[in-house]
Amino acid sequence: MTFAQLLDILRDLHPDIDFETAEGLIDHKVLTSFDVVSIVAELSETYDVELGAVDIVPENFNSARALFALIQRIENE
Repeated sequence: MTFAQLLDILRDLHPDIDFETAEGLIDHKVLTSFDVVSIVAELSETYDVELGAVDIVPENFNSARALFALIQRIENE
């Protein structure tokens, strides 16, 4: 998965947010718990990326870069 592919997923979810620069997506309640579930489901279904419960924490979803770093760690395991 590339960063551009992740941005496409996030933009489909919220086209009004500039995910390339946005930070604090969870802390500032930009993304809801339903959004996180949707992102996890899309990543799992489309890219075969399995996020465990331990991975679903605010710091991993506060920015697209943090989420991409998480995905890269999982893919490299």
